[in-house]
Amino acid sequence: MLTEPFAEAMATAEKIVTEAPHIRTEQDLVEGLDYLAGSVRACMQLAWAYDRDFPFFARSTHQYTKMGLDNPDTLYFHAFLRPDAEYLVTGRRGTTRDLSFQVLNGNYSPVDVPDSETAFDDRELDIDPDGRFELRLGPGRAAPGYVHLAEDSAMLVVREVYSDWSNETPGSLRIERVDTVGSAPPAPTRDLIAKRYEIAGKMLVSRLKTFLAFPEWFYLKLPVNTMTEPRSTPGGLTTQFSSVGHYELDDDQVMIITVPKSDAPYQGFQLGSMWYVSLDYINHQTSLTADQAKVDPDGMIRLVVGERDPGLANWIERTGHGRGYLQFRWQRLSRELTAEDGPTVEIVTVDELPARLPYYDDARVTPEQWRARIAARQAAVAERMLG
Repeated sequence: MLTEPFAEAMATAEKIVTEAPHIRTEQDLVEGLDYLAGSVRACMQLAWAYDRDFPFFARSTHQYTKMGLDNPDTLYFHAFLRPDAEYLVTGRRGTTRDLSFQVLNGNYSPVDVPDSETAFDDRELDIDPDGRFELRLGPGRAAPGYVHLAEDSAMLVVREVYSDWSNETPGSLRIERVDTVGSAPPAPTRDLIAKRYEIAGKMLVSRLKTFLAFPEWFYLKLPVNTMTEPRSTPGGLTTQFSSVGHYELDDDQVMIITVPKSDAPYQGFQLGSMWYVSLDYINHQTSLTADQAKVDPDGMIRLVVGERDPGLANWIERTGHGRGYLQFRWQRLSRELTAEDGPTVEIVTVDELPARLPYYDDARVTPEQWRARIAARQAAVAERMLG
């Protein structure tokens, strides 16, 4: 049967999920099977979006196709490239906090991260007063507005990053291969469809193995309930720094994370599950940007990670996840960050919060105010999905 390779890959993928070493509870397993479903959707889309001659920007990940500790504040797009062809990217800059471009030489694998051949943000583009811009990529010599593609260039990744979900607006993007504009791709054949099913299956197995290995590389060797000082993010995102960690908390415990409000245009924090994906950031406050968070009078942001509702504006909901990943990102930086820019961590009980938070009374919110915060998240993501 034409779909047999994909069916076999599905069975292998389910085994990878059900035998994952971190599974302890029924919730872990159920979330893994849900993650598997999202990965199936994503890999089918990737296989059918693989067209280097008539390219378009596909959504790399969103709330239904999560992977790689996806950032709730980011819209991810990608297009595949031929290194010997020339491409034109046109667009309109929205009001989001950052718009960055990155050329990769391959896909993530269980043993490697693809090299970044070039990475930059829209500050390097010539944007007209209406927000319009264009960017060319090809085998020619690099120049302003022209990105040289190396012999192994394979993919263009674009990230559009929000800080104020409710008030920032997305831009638009289009990519075309210059010498195929106005023509049409050949009609699909049975062999092509068979190949795509086979590729989707290989992508699925590789994707699951890769992103179960990622935390071993970057998180789990760190002491639990700590976070690193800010450091340049691996993978070539030259204007991004990160602070990472992993937690394990009882339901009566909370983690107080204190960090200065940065002068960086974007500063965001999130939790991730042991499947290395974001938690539900639509219906729960499992992430916060500097614009969304309450900033104390001393210029510090104090986040409270816990299971029980402490009645605080900066509560980060664990949603039943006693273990997971912690991540800060700072983007569009114009300077190196130091340890003083990064977080400090303290583990206390819920009952100790009034004594441990210097501006506790100012940070309180009512149940009605909390519902309004969640409603604003739900509305913003719904609008973003239509953009």
